[in-house]
Amino acid sequence: MAYNSGSARRSAASAPAAAPILIALLSALILNPSVRAQEPIRVTVNDVIVPVTVTDSKGKFVSNLEKKDFHLFDEGREQNISYFSHTQAQPIVIGFLLDQSNGMKIHWDKYKEAATELMLNLLPLEKKYSGYLITYGNEAELVADTNADSEKMVEKLRKMKPGGGSALFDAIYMACTSRRTIKGEPYEPRRVVVIIGDGHDTSSKKSLKEVIEIAQRNLVTIYALSTVAFGFHTESEDNLVQLTEQTGGRVVTPLNDIYKDISGYLSTPSDDGNYAIAVGTGGYTAQISSAIFRAIADLEGEITTQYVMRYTPDVAEKGNNRQFRRIRVGVDLQNVTVRYRSGYYPFAPPQ
Repeated sequence: MAYNSGSARRSAASAPAAAPILIALLSALILNPSVRAQEPIRVTVNDVIVPVTVTDSKGKFVSNLEKKDFHLFDEGREQNISYFSHTQAQPIVIGFLLDQSNGMKIHWDKYKEAATELMLNLLPLEKKYSGYLITYGNEAELVADTNADSEKMVEKLRKMKPGGGSALFDAIYMACTSRRTIKGEPYEPRRVVVIIGDGHDTSSKKSLKEVIEIAQRNLVTIYALSTVAFGFHTESEDNLVQLTEQTGGRVVTPLNDIYKDISGYLSTPSDDGNYAIAVGTGGYTAQISSAIFRAIADLEGEITTQYVMRYTPDVAEKGNNRQFRRIRVGVDLQNVTVRYRSGYYPFAPPQ
């Protein structure tokens, strides 16, 4: 960053007189810890990071696109993409948020297995992958802080038992704001949160609107593995939809797909095909497990098969004082779905 120090110049003759002043200033910097603690002064540019997922008409990930295939718009104005990468080359910090409320008791063993599988697969003991575990019942609790060893989290997970309320929003707030051992710029490594729960919240001090904003300000992408069972839809599911769509992630709903190929399961559960997967049968258990692990594979693919773009909003647009700016990403390809964060808060430093 260049700056003009002014037109005045000291003469060579005045240099000796300035020496004591310089010595005094240097001594103050060396001896005064409060002064040293303020250094160095950093000035950052308002770069915007945009993780993008592209899938075809069958839901398969499109992973062979290049920078030239994308068009990125900020408030309707196309921007120059200054940085483009595939996420397999980038470090990722993943927060696992696990519901510990009463609603998890029915299929707790299955979801404990699912969480274990996600942790082991997404944190393969490589330095560029790290994660942490937050559980939420009546309160949100940091169970394991950021590290690359998934076994530590899995060991603590094995001892857990659900029960109580649900402080989902407080857990998200904690994930987005706690000071963690994360190195790099705000956009590197990528920050991802995976919620395993039904979206219900009964105990949080924070609101849905607050946590969506804090996630957007801190460039956190939220994904969710919904635990809502087939035929038991609630208004709380919309919480997961809003959290994921506004931050560029998505919701997978394994238990809502169990009977999708069986016509009229709830209205006419009397034929042999339906009885074969009735609750309590081996077929039912197998369907539950299969659906959950398909959902896990989808989430893993989503998190590790993204494109990451960075741009600096042009100077003319920086003068706009809107609090929230909307972005849009287009791809030069037919019949594809493109997912990305809905926008960002300009000049908002990570909390």
